[in-house]
Amino acid sequence: MTAHATAVGAHLRQWRQRRRLSQLDLALDAEISTRHLSFLETGRAQPSRDMVLRLAEHLEIPLRERNTILVAAGYAPVFPQRSLDDPALAAPRRAVELILTGHEPHPALVVDRGWNLVSANRMIAPLLQGVDPELLAAPTNVLRLTLHPRGLAPRIANLHEWRAHLLDRLRREVELTADPRLSELLTELKAYPILDGRPARKASDEYGGVAVPFRIETPMGLLSFFSTTTVFGTPVDVTLSELTLETFFPADPQTAEALRQLAAALPA
Repeated sequence: MTAHATAVGAHLRQWRQRRRLSQLDLALDAEISTRHLSFLETGRAQPSRDMVLRLAEHLEIPLRERNTILVAAGYAPVFPQRSLDDPALAAPRRAVELILTGHEPHPALVVDRGWNLVSANRMIAPLLQGVDPELLAAPTNVLRLTLHPRGLAPRIANLHEWRAHLLDRLRREVELTADPRLSELLTELKAYPILDGRPARKASDEYGGVAVPFRIETPMGLLSFFSTTTVFGTPVDVTLSELTLETFFPADPQTAEALRQLAAALPA
């Protein structure tokens, strides 16, 4: 029991510090005494299963890591991790496909926590023409595909600001999840050279300064998009909690018309 208490205490302390909370802050949020929290973090007390889950909830720890902490405390994992083709996830899977197909003629895709492509609608593939086939090999990492010099990067008209946007987003995800794989991906992406010679630009105010556009050169001309991000609310499955839907909307009439023409030319 002492070994389990010490292990879980270290986990809890690390996550509290990662969230930049004092013991007093967390104790007040979780409605426990600072003395009890201190005992839990130092291994002088063994948390109950419910206490582990309560603290994890207040610390906003991802479900995958909550399972890790439960095991460290000597309890069985609570949150299942099923394959997306598991029958239990049939309804969420249908919801994902409905969003992807319903979003056409605009591009949309689904990624996992590591930014690996899970699914996409028909409008994504035409945008990837000219990309190095190695970058499309499974598992296809969407961020690598976007920012790699042999990927989409040479065709992104506002590469500097779009790159900065993606790196900032990934940096926040590293802080949120403490996932070493995401940290390694961030290091890799930051090291990519920008070979187009275009000078860095300030954040675009072309669309009223409300969002960073994604502007890409294609055989149909320059296409401009806004993007939105969708996640499942209150998931209790690890796989489901780590899915993100990225949907793109035309930012100007020319892009909207080009997408309509492209969709009409694609096989159903």
